[in-house]
Amino acid sequence: MFGITPYSTYRGGYNPFRELEKMERQLFPENTGLSTFKTDIKDNGDSYLLEAELPGFKKDQIHVDVADGTLTISAERQEEKEEKDKAGKLIHSERFYGSFERSFDLSAVNEEGITAEYTDGVLRLTLPKKTKTPPASRRLEIGG
Repeated sequence: MFGITPYSTYRGGYNPFRELEKMERQLFPENTGLSTFKTDIKDNGDSYLLEAELPGFKKDQIHVDVADGTLTISAERQEEKEEKDKAGKLIHSERFYGSFERSFDLSAVNEEGITAEYTDGVLRLTLPKKTKTPPASRRLEIGG
């Protein structure tokens, strides 16, 4: 007789910590986009197009920084909502804070030519590729 304990936990013995971990994974799944945002990077030949989905953010809540060969996109927002009844008593209140950040390597990008635009919740960055300069040719003097 197996009882009411699921077979997978019954077989290895009951472990309350395993059950707590399972409950935590159900409440806070890892890849839900809560700590990051979706990004697409397309190769357009002479440049890359980076599209980052940041719905609900205002332009002044988004920061794009370039330093030491790294592009960092960060966004932060804070909201408070209150609902009151006709008598002015609080019946519902919520607070939300979200902070998101991603970094990208710019080793193949001309950093001075980067442009950005934000429309309809999508940040679009045009990242021009570095131009390849052919190696300089020179003649060496022979010492003697």
